[in-house]
Amino acid sequence: MAYSIDFRKRAIAFMDNGHTTAELKEAFGIFASTLNAWRRLMDDTGTLEPKVIPGRPSKIDLENLKRDVNERPDAYLRELAAPYNCSTTAVFNALKKLKTTYKKKPLRAPRNPRKIGNI
Repeated sequence: MAYSIDFRKRAIAFMDNGHTTAELKEAFGIFASTLNAWRRLMDDTGTLEPKVIPGRPSKIDLENLKRDVNERPDAYLRELAAPYNCSTTAVFNALKKLKTTYKKKPLRAPRNPRKIGNI
């Protein structure tokens, strides 16, 4: 849960006024370790803004994958993964993001007419 910048400043000011960690916990509902992390963040970056960790870039361009699937609807996942130099699992997950089902429903096995006719 991310706390607002104003809340973080008030908590730091509260401790700077000479209050104990028990009073900090009671007044703000946070532990001293959280406050110490905020102080380290303030020392490192000069601001109390939470660090934003960027996501890992994807090897698969979703638009190109969508185009590939439309061009070759019967291609195996490994065939779709080859141009992107990635695993079949990565292609499967990308297809899930595109809300494209790739599994085909199996055909039902025909019933035995002998069993149905002679009960």
